[in-house]
Amino acid sequence: MDASLNSQPSPQAHPRARALAAFALALTIPAGLASRRWPLPGVLAEYLGDALYAVAAAWAFALLWPGWTPRRIALAAFGASALVELSQLWHPAWLDTVRGTMMGRLLLGSGFQLADLVAYALGALAAGALARAACHWAARPPG
Repeated sequence: MDASLNSQPSPQAHPRARALAAFALALTIPAGLASRRWPLPGVLAEYLGDALYAVAAAWAFALLWPGWTPRRIALAAFGASALVELSQLWHPAWLDTVRGTMMGRLLLGSGFQLADLVAYALGALAAGALARAACHWAARPPG
């Protein structure tokens, strides 16, 4: 692995960055919901919400696991998002019942689409870049 990437401070290494991750999560969730309610034109209508799902997952990981590098956060966000997408191929009755609720549909989705994995990857990459920027911002002295 590239030592320079692993030497980056985590977004949670500084309290300001952890607050930024919480704030970013609080903005990302409504943005993702809005992308479904008022879809943008073209390909964004279909995939922006999926990309934002991965971004929200990244901010959640950044809050829950202090010390993780931006790379690890991005990989975890993609992995979690991909697992949720792949779980849509599995249809036990209890899971379909959960997916039948609004919260279940928002968190677990309802139908597998291979293209969603690309959207998750792009969202995770964007989140990793944002987390890296947050590391640098948070490491600056206040003032």
